[in-house]
Amino acid sequence: MDDHPTRDRAAETTGGFDPRRSAGRLVAVDAARGLALVGLTAVHFLPDSYPENDRPTLSWLLFAGDSAALFALLAGVGLAFSTGGRRPRKGRDLTADRAGIVVRALLIMAVGLTIGYLMPEVPPAVNILVHYGLFFLLALPFLALRARTLLLCAGAFLLAGPLLIHWLGDMVPEHTSANPTFAHVVTEPVALFWQLTLTGTYPAVTYMAYVLAGLALGRLNLKSLRLQTRLLAAGLGLAALAKLVSWVLLYGLDGYNVLLYSIVTLTRADLDHIIVFGAYGPLPTTTLWWQVLSAPHTNTTLSVAWSLGVSLAVLAAFLLAAREFGKWLLPLTAMGAMTLTLYSGQLVLLSTEVHYGSPLLWFVACLVVSALVALAWRHAFGRGPLERVVSMAAHATTRAVADRGSPRGPDTSR
Repeated sequence: MDDHPTRDRAAETTGGFDPRRSAGRLVAVDAARGLALVGLTAVHFLPDSYPENDRPTLSWLLFAGDSAALFALLAGVGLAFSTGGRRPRKGRDLTADRAGIVVRALLIMAVGLTIGYLMPEVPPAVNILVHYGLFFLLALPFLALRARTLLLCAGAFLLAGPLLIHWLGDMVPEHTSANPTFAHVVTEPVALFWQLTLTGTYPAVTYMAYVLAGLALGRLNLKSLRLQTRLLAAGLGLAALAKLVSWVLLYGLDGYNVLLYSIVTLTRADLDHIIVFGAYGPLPTTTLWWQVLSAPHTNTTLSVAWSLGVSLAVLAAFLLAAREFGKWLLPLTAMGAMTLTLYSGQLVLLSTEVHYGSPLLWFVACLVVSALVALAWRHAFGRGPLERVVSMAAHATTRAVADRGSPRGPDTSR
């Protein structure tokens, strides 16, 4: 979404980076974000299974769960770029950056809460924007940390987050809507808090693993070919390891049968469905063996590790591709530079439920229109309309806080 440095305010938002030297890196990040939007579009518009045999569709296998994880990872990368890159800001500068991020997060959450009013009772999509804004707020204490420390913190969320969901999920209030609104903020603040942090589709206790991993990457030299190749290998290796461990625990160590008999009413068909598609809502808590699943949105350690590995590999692949083929990535780059606007428009369209009759047609139409609008808007105006509003408010806040803390008047060095 709106979390990457702008081209026309490079000195203010990239921590002193020369945008010409960083062009390949920014193209790759925007292109990866564009692919994440394509993935969410596919998951939202296209069916997840074939009705005749309940097997997952190609779009589900390619994008389910991983697109949202990639968005979260890139949110962390964008936060790193905008707070000093390889040299995290400190003191007054960091305080000013944090104030701007708070405004950015609250505005993104406001967009998400507003769209919530449009969604039907059985929604065609779960809006990530409210969760996304919370990720920004939760990242504030980590902005001054170095890459190694951030990776350790990401690992802690990777391991502890799923266990917190397992142990506490049944003890907290249930939320009433997958797409909250301002009304829920007022009438059900406690349930909404737990939904965003623990029981929702995108719980912060696991998604912060992606955000902090991205923040760590943004503190490294992403222009380095060695780092890019290592990142690709690490991502592929982590994803493969997660699936292998899940398979061995399920079928090699009898985890499948433990799960099958952990719930009296659970059938083999039900369990097979959960293993592939995940559960409707949080996983059962009858046994810790549920944590061996790696299906999308199950928010287990292995599912998070899989999606994190895929996200790392995708970012690395785009970093490598941008070295020679950056111009070919322009449609994805254009969409990635205005995902907040395009994603919000997509949710509004989905709320009408017109796509149910011809999902493939609407998917292709939405994708083509998004690419054309992004390319035209980029050529004519630069940043997307929602991105521009959010960035202007955030930058104004950053400057105001920086100027207020300066003993010599306005700080003109930013």
